Amino acid sequence: MKSFPRTPFASALAGGLVVGLLGWVAIAAGWVEAGDDGAAPAAVPTPLTEPAADESGGRGTTVNEIYDDAAPGVAFISADAGAESTQPGPFGIPPQGGGTATGSGFVIDEQGRILTNAHVVAGADQIEVTLGEDGESYSAEVLGTDPSTDIAVIEVEAPGDVLEPLTFGDSSQVEVGDAAVAIGNPFGLDRTATAGIISAVQREINAPNGFVIQDAIQTDAPINPGNSGGPLLDAAGRVIGVNSQIESAGGQGNVGIGFAVPVNTAREVAQQLIDDGEVEHAFLGVSATDLTPEIVDALNLDADGGALVQSVVPDSPADEAGIEAGDAELTVEGQPLRAGGDLIIAAEGEAVTGMTDVIAAVDAKQPGDEIELTLLRGDEERTVSVELDERPASARQ
Repeated sequence: MKSFPRTPFASALAGGLVVGLLGWVAIAAGWVEAGDDGAAPAAVPTPLTEPAADESGGRGTTVNEIYDDAAPGVAFISADAGAESTQPGPFGIPPQGGGTATGSGFVIDEQGRILTNAHVVAGADQIEVTLGEDGESYSAEVLGTDPSTDIAVIEVEAPGDVLEPLTFGDSSQVEVGDAAVAIGNPFGLDRTATAGIISAVQREINAPNGFVIQDAIQTDAPINPGNSGGPLLDAAGRVIGVNSQIESAGGQGNVGIGFAVPVNTAREVAQQLIDDGEVEHAFLGVSATDLTPEIVDALNLDADGGALVQSVVPDSPADEAGIEAGDAELTVEGQPLRAGGDLIIAAEGEAVTGMTDVIAAVDAKQPGDEIELTLLRGDEERTVSVELDERPASARQ
């Protein structure tokens, strides 16, 4: 279940620098050959010249101080898919007959648990984690992955003196213009720090299984392949996001638009993975587009907000509840639409301004729960109670 994108995104993976047998390097959305000289691009930090203000209004710390505090808790992850692996790689990209993906992660507790991106460890047969000032490597096992949020938790048996958990912040308090620092291992260059600002909040990005990750944080702190799974930190050195993707024209690396999974989402998912080894997500089974003034005028609708249903998954909860998409095809402001179907105008009694509100209402539920939706079709308004199902493994099914 996802909304039609308001702005076309070609969001690409920041992580999993995947080296196959042919010497290909995964950068951004595609596979491009490494340069003839074989030299890795240099990651150039953008330091803050003045201490940034933290959310309490006091002076924050410099990038140097943030790095000194946080870098010991950042992990370098090497995930070997094995030559005979048939598991898909990041975002469904096959591992090209096997290979090693490298990414980042960070320690979240003194039991050796490390949070990273699901796509970094997807299909891995063997995982090695490098921690500590001495660069010691430790074998890791996967406690659980959640492709719907691109979050995974792995665990290592390492001495307590090399396990330095990072502090979680509150991603709901992040604002545009706040300072941001990313620490990770771009192109295998371990413990690289880059800095910038929060460029936007409440973005939507695609998860590895095709569903939508809500409330992603956009930053201009340079993020490149290998940064995936590493922390995005605020001015006080607290984790506010898990670096995950970049927007890149033509798949040519960083252009100053990166995305992080919000830490509030990551923290909740990580706890479920630790407790149960998996995460269950509720599933409605519709795609819809936000109602705009242009659509209202074109369709002569008696509403000023809502989510216009564009498709319904066969045999899904929405289908069984009688929710329908329209059968009339037209184009409004260059956007193809299906008209004549249901318009979702409220969820759980709360007005819906767009598909984001519907997704949030469904995400707040568990499989088997019921959700009340108010629908408008023509002049007829009705309310249906939908029993939600468990989200399928992929939105592409």
